[in-house]
Amino acid sequence: MKFKGLTIGVPKEIMLGENRVAATPETVKKLIAEGARVLVQSNAGIGAFFEDEEYIAAGAVIEKDVRKLFSESDIIMKVKEPMMNDALGIHEVDLMRAGQLLVTFLHPANPLNHEMVRNLAKKGIISLSLDSIPRISRAQSMDALTSMSTVAGYKAVISASTMLPKFIPMVGTAVGMIQPAKIFVVGAGVAGLQALATAKRLGAATFAADVRPEAVEQAKSLGAKIIDTGIDPKDAIGAGGYAKHLPDELLEKERNAFKDIIREVDVVVLSALVPGKLAPILLTEEMVKSMAHGSIIEDISIDQGGNCALTVPGKVVKRYDITINGTKNIPGSVPVTATHMFSKNILNFVAILVKDGKIHLDLNDEIVKSALVTHEGKVVHEGALEAMRELEGAKK
Repeated sequence: MKFKGLTIGVPKEIMLGENRVAATPETVKKLIAEGARVLVQSNAGIGAFFEDEEYIAAGAVIEKDVRKLFSESDIIMKVKEPMMNDALGIHEVDLMRAGQLLVTFLHPANPLNHEMVRNLAKKGIISLSLDSIPRISRAQSMDALTSMSTVAGYKAVISASTMLPKFIPMVGTAVGMIQPAKIFVVGAGVAGLQALATAKRLGAATFAADVRPEAVEQAKSLGAKIIDTGIDPKDAIGAGGYAKHLPDELLEKERNAFKDIIREVDVVVLSALVPGKLAPILLTEEMVKSMAHGSIIEDISIDQGGNCALTVPGKVVKRYDITINGTKNIPGSVPVTATHMFSKNILNFVAILVKDGKIHLDLNDEIVKSALVTHEGKVVHEGALEAMRELEGAKK
């Protein structure tokens, strides 16, 4: 059996507002069927409406002491990156030990996570980040980033609709026709397309931009009017059809292409990402200033730094009468659907990291190589290392 002899720990998430959990009773049952011993922290699933009794029925051991859960586990499965546990007065990294395997969303290129990533390396923890799994056919069932992007794109538009000081659909009234709100989606990947689809269902006039022709065609198919970035696809598309990290002059060209539409729209959804790297800044402070008062910016790329220069990670702020939503765990606000998808993604991913009851990393496997963040006491993630170098260079 694949997991025979291994103990897998599922702690309760401690990020404020995070209601997801890394394993459901369904996935726990599958782990145990393959020989694993599964420790689930008491009330870990309560935010997604899974009771401890359901985990017990699936074969899990409920552990109240999170220190014991961390110390006894060979593999830790989490949703969000390790952070300070204020209740215990200790960082989650310091609850872990050398040789332990951590699988979660680490977002290692984000400067806010650099110290945490370095500490994982210093402690000899083997960590892999779900946001760096390549979008290839073989990895589809493990691609938690795609799953959570679907949730984030949907929720971003719903969130904007509750804050927007006007109707979203066209509405006929006794005093005349009220025109629909205009929603501009930057980045027509999984999250962006879901945002466009949701905006269309709500009756908005939709606009979209992406540097990839295939993404543009998909946005068109959803009825969006396309804003041309002016970027040659040859300069913008990298391996696997993903957007590349653009040089400053091309980013400036892209920003210039957005200046007119930014002044017209009511909502901007920012979802432009480069896998494993810092998100590009596509809305500057001056561009935000130019927007109509009362407009909304939903920066759902915030886990990788954000696309707007004024976004504050984890907060909703108002600048120049524009509301900027930097909520970091949007999928955590849709915990039932998000947990259903996430738990299956992480189960499928962990299955390729284990062989005959032992942790086995095939460093020639594209999936493993791309997702690996710390190994043998070092930070090995290319995007994280690049971001760290850039930050050090900026300080000099």
